[in-house]
Amino acid sequence: MATDHQNHPAAPTITEVAAAAGVGRATVARTLGNYGSVSEATRAKVMRAAEKLGYQPNTLARSMTTGVTKTLGIVLADVANPFFSGVLKGISETAKTAGYDAIILSTDEKLELERDAIAVLMAKQVDGLVVASAAGRSDDVSHLSNAIDRGTPVVLIDRLVDKLETDSVVIDNREAARSAVASLIHNGHRRIAFAWGPVTLSPATDLKQMHSILDEALWSDGERLRGYLDALEEAGIPFDTALITHVLKNEGQATRAVSGMLALADPPTAIFTTETEATVGALHSLRAKNLRLPKDVSLIGFDDSPWAAVMEPPLTMIQQPMRQMGAVASQQLIARIDGDTSAPKKHVLPSLLVARSSDGPVRAARSD
Repeated sequence: MATDHQNHPAAPTITEVAAAAGVGRATVARTLGNYGSVSEATRAKVMRAAEKLGYQPNTLARSMTTGVTKTLGIVLADVANPFFSGVLKGISETAKTAGYDAIILSTDEKLELERDAIAVLMAKQVDGLVVASAAGRSDDVSHLSNAIDRGTPVVLIDRLVDKLETDSVVIDNREAARSAVASLIHNGHRRIAFAWGPVTLSPATDLKQMHSILDEALWSDGERLRGYLDALEEAGIPFDTALITHVLKNEGQATRAVSGMLALADPPTAIFTTETEATVGALHSLRAKNLRLPKDVSLIGFDDSPWAAVMEPPLTMIQQPMRQMGAVASQQLIARIDGDTSAPKKHVLPSLLVARSSDGPVRAARSD
């Protein structure tokens, strides 16, 4: 009876590649490790021999020789989220083109899982990190600062971390939110729900408390809520804490929170949603109450996607350049790995309000 060992021949070695190419082991190591000096003709011979034999380089051995593993560590809040899926596509495509592999870990917006993920990636000796951090403004981020201190470059994506001086790729969340809410106000809406706000066990009871919560919040959450507040203030609309959710970030919680706001004695006539699950939760709430977009309630949301365009009616959404954000983050990180020592760069990419049919004049202003 054949053994597994007999069914699976041993993988080709660097010695066999050297023999097939007619060169020394050291030359093969330099060629496949992409370090040192090798002529183009010799490189071509080695690569042909390696491909013919099906040789797979030992990345750990290579990293011990060169100090480079050709791997990037990617830590995202939720890879199932369409926004982060788009970001990941941009990161992966750019990394692959540059000859890097990516190790991807998801944290479900939990800082402890993020700390664990960074520890795992550092142990695997990744060359650099792209991180969408779950850290609020007062949280301990020593797991990231320690990585930077050890010489591992870090690029933040989607969120800034106030305590870190490092590269980042974001949009102007505050202005994107302000512009969207201002467009609702322009259509006569004064009761505008915000789904969702920073997660907290003690929701604000007034504007002063709200600003205190913002000072501790996840950066992107805080910036989007600041934009909402900016638009209200510009229009002279009073702030109402009953129109802001502070629930855990999932579709079910968003559904319940929006349903509660729609049941108020003076319910919202418009809803501004800041993430995909909040948008879906709001749509569930509206459907349960047989409320129509935009005749009964208007809606504008963050993170445009193909499904938003084919809804009935099509949804007006803020479009973030997801793949571009990922590509820029990957490019910036590889530049740091390659030796760029310039000052940290903050890349602020443009967003776009894609006008469709889910928002319109407040119902009281309609003649139909």
